[in-house]
Parts: sequence; C-alpha cells; structure tokens
Amino acid sequence: MIPRYSRPEMTAIWSPETRFRIWFEIEAHATSALAEIGVVPKAAADVIWEKGRDAVFDVARIDAIEAVTKHDVIAFLTHLSEIVGPEARFVHQGMTSSDVLDTCLNVQLVRAADILIADVDALLAALKRRAYEHKLTPTIGRSHGIHAEPVTFGLKLAQAYAEFARARARLVAAREEVATCAISGAVGTFANIDPRVEVYVAQAMGLTPEPVSTQVIPRDRHAMFFATLGVVASSVERLSIEVRHLQRTEVLEAEEFFSEGQKGSSAMPHKRNPVLTENLTGLARMVRSFALPAMENVALWHERDISHSSVERMIGPDATVTLDFALARLTGVIDKLLIYPEQMQRNLDKLGGLVHSQRVLLALTQGGLSREESYRLVQRNAMPVWRGEGEFLALLKADAEVTAVLGPAEIEDCFDLGYHFKHVDTIFERVFGAP
Repeated sequence: MIPRYSRPEMTAIWSPETRFRIWFEIEAHATSALAEIGVVPKAAADVIWEKGRDAVFDVARIDAIEAVTKHDVIAFLTHLSEIVGPEARFVHQGMTSSDVLDTCLNVQLVRAADILIADVDALLAALKRRAYEHKLTPTIGRSHGIHAEPVTFGLKLAQAYAEFARARARLVAAREEVATCAISGAVGTFANIDPRVEVYVAQAMGLTPEPVSTQVIPRDRHAMFFATLGVVASSVERLSIEVRHLQRTEVLEAEEFFSEGQKGSSAMPHKRNPVLTENLTGLARMVRSFALPAMENVALWHERDISHSSVERMIGPDATVTLDFALARLTGVIDKLLIYPEQMQRNLDKLGGLVHSQRVLLALTQGGLSREESYRLVQRNAMPVWRGEGEFLALLKADAEVTAVLGPAEIEDCFDLGYHFKHVDTIFERVFGAP
C-alpha cells in the first residue's frame, strides 16, 4: 500500500492491529462454541473474552515471537496466552492455522467490499446528477475517434452510470462469493473440532460456513473477487479515458477542475493537464494486474499448500486500497468536471453538417433510390466538405440528382439536430428508472 494512493478507512482493514483483533474474535468465538457443546469450561471461555475483548495486542511483541517461532499464528497465540493466562490453553482447540487465516482474510475482504460498494454508490450519485444536468446538451458522438452522429453529453454520462450500476452488482456478488468461514481443522475433516463450531463462528463473524474447505477455503472464490475488482477498474479507466480525450486541446469539450494555485507544468505555465484521469488509468492497470495471481492461486497442492499466502498478503491490501482510492478520485473528477456546451456545439458544426449524412441517405432511399445509389450521391457531396470545399447542405441543394428526389425543405429537414434526441427520455428511463 502506497500512502499517496490510500485512504484511511480501507487501509485500517489491513493493519496488523485489525488483523490480530479479527484473529482474537475468531479464536474467542470458537472457544465459546466449544464451551456451549461442553468441550471446554464455560468459565474459561468467559475469561478469554473478558481479558481479550479490550486488550491491545502488541504488534512488536508478536513480531519478536514470530522471529523465533517462524510461525505467525503461533506467535499470536503465545502473546494471547500472556494476556489471558492459564485459560489460554483452551484456545485453538482442534483448529489449524488456516482456520484463522482464511476466515480472517474473508472478513477483511467482506469489509473491503462494503467500502467499495459505498464508493460506487457515491460515484453513481455524481454521474446521475451530471447526466440530468446535461441530459439534452448536444455533442458529437465519435466512432474510431472520428465524428459520427450527434448525441448528448447526458447520454455519455448515462452510459457510465449503467456500467457502474453493473459494477455495483458484481461487487455485491463478489462479496457474497468470498463471505465464507472455515473452522474445520487439519485437512478439513472436522476430526478434532465439531462442525457446530464453524457454524457458530460463521454466524458471529457475518459469514457462511464453507461447504468443503480441505483445510483451506477454495481459492476460486478469491479469484472471482479479484477478477471483479479488475473489471471495475477497467470501467474506471474507460470513463477516465473519455475525460482525457475530451480535454485534448483540439477537442476541449470538458476538462478536470483546475483549482486556484494549481500548476500544470514545471516548464510551461499555460498547461492544464488531465493528471487525475491519467493517474486513474495507471491505477486501473495495477488493480487488473492483481487478478492473474489470484487465479493462479486456485491450483493448490492436494488439501493445501501456502503458495497462495504470500500473494494474498500483497494483493489483498493493494487491490482493495487502490480501487477504493481510484473510485473516490473518479467521483471527485465527475463531481467537479468542467463542461463546455458551446465548444461541443462548435465541434458539432466543424464538419459542415456531415454528421447528418445518414438522414440524407435514408431520405433518398425513402424517395425511391436504391441504397447503393443513395450512398453514392451522399458520399459524393460529403467528400468535398472533408476537404474544406463547401457546406454539406449547400452542396446537396446544388446536386441535380439529389434535388430530383428531395426538395429543399426535405433536405433541410434532414439537418434537424433535435431529431437525434427524440428517444433520450426513453434511454434515461431505462437507465435511471421512471422520473
């Protein structure tokens, strides 16, 4: 985790203090469950909770013990025994390290997912507000980066809203996928611990029991989780690239907010660069990169190995922290985005009316010409406009073959900008629901 791209709430999930607190809760709940079924004394379980509930686990002390034991869970249990006293002998009865580690990881991922879902909700709110603000603001739609036909800026933002609504649904599904608990002991057979303990701990920690854990929770769940983060990051990049393109000097239909005192270049004082969305493009690449090692973690040896462990110690914090930061930054970009309708109109007019070529094509076919002949006539008049040799409307009106089919008023009717927006309400209702 790099502080520059981290936010405190998400970072706290992955702190050693949080991890050890979750470990304690797993162990203490398991001991309480064992007490309920008569395996350990209830008084001992009560003491464990009493002494551990408000304890401050000494990270430096645990690290020092681990330097000797070379085992993190044993180091924690040793430190816990220093806090609890003799009753600590009833902790970890019939459990294995993976019961603690895997259940803890899933608790952390669930908490991280909750933050990410809230992040997407904030982004959706910003997108919806700006979409309605510019619902009927005309702008040029582009295919292959080339002027195509008119759209509205609100439709661009509505598309992004729909995409991030899908992202939210995927995050909810990923959260459910990874919200499982394993308290099944060595090789997952429950030989030394009752399955009722797992059910108890799962309920207490807000998880569900893993059907078959083989000592570790199957990593296909985690692969799906991190792959989902990668897809969400790709949506972040898609919207970021749209902003970057729109901010190009030759386009300048929208740009990132430029604050008082902000500097764009150490050398050129005039610069206003899309640094936030460029940064988001880079962060999205990093989040996507974590999906592949998560998928490679699926293929563990037999009932378990720990080849996944080092990977998850890195990608768990890094992927969630980075995506959290990226979503929050993108929300800020959209919320403060500077939008220039006048420049959008200038760009719409830049090609001398060529954006209406399809309407002329269709009008000619409806007037009786074949599609091939109609296409030939429209393209014949369009190409000079590309070369700066006149306006499309005037050239069409001067073309005898065109005017033999369409009168001047019919040709002019093909240049009605509002024609393109007659179904905007329908699209908005599909995306946002009935007003």
